Order: sequence, then C-alpha cells, then structure tokens
Amino acid sequence: MCGAEVDSPNRVRVEGSVFGLCANCARFGTVLDSPPPPPPRPAGGAPPPYAAGRVNLGRRSLEERDLFQEMPELELVPDWGRRIREAREKLTWTPEELAKRLNEKKSVVLKLESGSFHPPDATVRKVERLLHVRLRANPGEVA
Repeated sequence: MCGAEVDSPNRVRVEGSVFGLCANCARFGTVLDSPPPPPPRPAGGAPPPYAAGRVNLGRRSLEERDLFQEMPELELVPDWGRRIREAREKLTWTPEELAKRLNEKKSVVLKLESGSFHPPDATVRKVERLLHVRLRANPGEVA
C-alpha cells in the first residue's frame, strides 16, 4: 500500500481483498500466512536455477522490418478523376449519394472527379472499394 519494494511481501487480507504488503502495512489487515523464504542463491551471485533457463531460452533477436519496402509502390493513374465519375454514373449515383456513402462532403467528390484534389490514401481505398474501380497502379504501368 505504501509502495515500498519488498523482497518477500506478506499476504494480507484488507477489507476483503488480498494484497502482498510490507511488514509495516500488514498491520492494516489480517495476515493470511507468512511469506515464503526467498530461494537460495548459488555462490557467486548467479541467478537462481529456475530463472537461468528462462533467460537463455527463447531469446531471439527482433530485427526491425520496414513493411513499406516490401509493398510495391502504387501511384494514382493519370485519369483517376474520370474513372471515379464514370464509375459513379454507371451506378446511377449522384455526387451527393457517393459523398454520403464515402462519408465525405459533396464538394470533396466534385473535386475528386475534376482531378483538382489529390486524395489521401485512405480516401482512395474507400473509393476503389465502393465503386469497384482501380485508381492506383505500379509506377511502370502508369503512363
């Protein structure tokens, strides 16, 4: 309760909850049992035998991976605004309907269709998924 670090805390019941407390704080409740004696340390200050296997086993190096290097870089196709408008018209949706389905404003849809607004990746993915149209391609395919 006091926050002191204790090697072997006492198990104490305080108002229905069991805590591991120092000897000073144990007076606030009922001591359930005495703390177990600490395991004997081998000579030389080595870690106890039960911890030695855990420290060395399963230790693997975690190397950092850059997922963006593994993914092919995609760019917007040059006629992405026209593709959005044609896909929307094919579904007979108005710009207002598309905006509502994308959870965007009508002005954003109109700017997308005119090509005057470069959309963020999240918006591009939403449009591609909703209209079933490809707006991105590998740099070699974009011409």
